[in-house]
Amino acid sequence: MTGSGDNGETTPVREGFRFDEAPLSAWLNEHVEGFRGPLQVTQFKGGQSNPTFQLATPSRSYVLRRQPTGQLLRGAHAVDREARVISALASVDFPVPRVFALCEDPSVIGSLFYVMDKVPGRIFWDSGFATVPRTERAAYLDAMNETLARLHTADIARVGLSDFGRAENYMARQVNRWSKQYLDDPETGRNAHMDAVIEWLQARVPAHHDASIIHGDFRVDNMIFHPQLPRVVAVLDWELSTLGDPIADFTYHLMMYRLPSTISGGLSGTNLAEHGLIDESEYIRRYCARTQRERIDNVPFYLVFNLFRFAAILHGIKGRMRRGTAASANPAEIASNFDFLAEQAARLAHAAS
Repeated sequence: MTGSGDNGETTPVREGFRFDEAPLSAWLNEHVEGFRGPLQVTQFKGGQSNPTFQLATPSRSYVLRRQPTGQLLRGAHAVDREARVISALASVDFPVPRVFALCEDPSVIGSLFYVMDKVPGRIFWDSGFATVPRTERAAYLDAMNETLARLHTADIARVGLSDFGRAENYMARQVNRWSKQYLDDPETGRNAHMDAVIEWLQARVPAHHDASIIHGDFRVDNMIFHPQLPRVVAVLDWELSTLGDPIADFTYHLMMYRLPSTISGGLSGTNLAEHGLIDESEYIRRYCARTQRERIDNVPFYLVFNLFRFAAILHGIKGRMRRGTAASANPAEIASNFDFLAEQAARLAHAAS
């Protein structure tokens, strides 16, 4: 949930996220080829989980992603994994920023971080691409489809990520993981819909599917598009990436058809034909064609799971707000969608039953 394109908005570094820039500048001089100060640091408004900063110099700009300080949930905020998967995918020309260096010494700025290129281009905040001409919107939507299909058909061994995650029993482990994350933080608050959905999911976990590299948060505002063309030039925010079920990853992305514009720029309630957009069934068909699948089975389960997972992520943001470690500029606004997502998951589960 970051913003590293030309239209990613930055602010002065916010209270609670400041660090001494002199040690950082010295480290950059030593580890980033071609770096020349002086350095100006600002903070992107996004970066829900891992705080994200722009590093501007007279000759070029970089992006820094760091772990937050304070109490961290086990396995979360793994910026070292982000740096690894981005570097690996760059080796096969998948659209990602160039990673210059990873710092595993927390003494430099107080936590682990990595530095990557600031990719020029456009970030869109709605899946309907309302700011481009109507006749071009379908091509932009299709570019996301093509990019995700490319990721899911990448050769894991060739990319060098065979040990990047446990692919077997992915869905069972994911249901358990997000259930545990939600249940292990009772001080942030319980929700009856979430409790019911956990029980529903645990009783219906599908059999193991084929495995691929998955992004984990593939949505429109985690991509940078070409400055003029309907082409994805960089996919951002790889914190949740691993090896797992590509259908879970695709249906997370497919939620854009089920969410309102106020949540991740969704398309629910939009007259797709009137706005020149591809409908959900055609979007699924194109993905299947690109990944050589006849169809996608059990879509309702996957959508319930992803609504639940998204709600669990927002529950985690509420927890970070309570602990004072929320990274974005507007965590309360984002976390306020938790109850809506939990209710939507429960409604879809009831209908699917």
